[in-house]
Amino acid sequence: MVDYFYQGGGFMWPILGALLFGLGFAGERFYSLLISGIDTQQFFDDIKSIINKSGPDGALKLCETTEGPVSAIFHAGLSRMHRGIEEVEKAVQNAGGLEMAFLEKNMIWLNAVITIAPMLGFTGTVVGMIRAFDSIKAANDISPAVVAGGISEALLTTAFGLIVAMIIQVLQNIFVSRIDKLVLDMEEQSVKIVDYLYEVETKN
Repeated sequence: MVDYFYQGGGFMWPILGALLFGLGFAGERFYSLLISGIDTQQFFDDIKSIINKSGPDGALKLCETTEGPVSAIFHAGLSRMHRGIEEVEKAVQNAGGLEMAFLEKNMIWLNAVITIAPMLGFTGTVVGMIRAFDSIKAANDISPAVVAGGISEALLTTAFGLIVAMIIQVLQNIFVSRIDKLVLDMEEQSVKIVDYLYEVETKN
């Protein structure tokens, strides 16, 4: 594999750089999405229990010590509870928008790697083919050994670029699936917390 890398020529290095670049952002997204996941139903039940026992202040403290978009949305709604249910709804909606943007943060760079890596590979192939034909012209020989050697070297960059794009594409699909699940949880729990706080407000 290392021999193939060096045979591919200079364009293999920027493709390798694109792979490392993509893996770096993939690692950041993996960690961020990992800590964003909590048992949202249990968290909602805990919030209700604390509000019933000690009021919204205790629930706010739990939100501050819990990672994830749902806790951020709950915190936004609870902190506006004294202003009325309309303010709570606005705060929950605004917080939801911010958390969605946070979940999708840096995904654009994964898209960039998926697009650029094959393009670098194709460019390397074109340059390699030009060099191969120049070698044929200089040698004044179109024997299979001369032709096949140059073309094989040229095609390595395309293969490497496509492999890099496929790796990052798989990771991106995993992250998109995870983000979709988190967004659904956010929407479901947003409705629940607003309805619950409305019940609390009407009782008081």
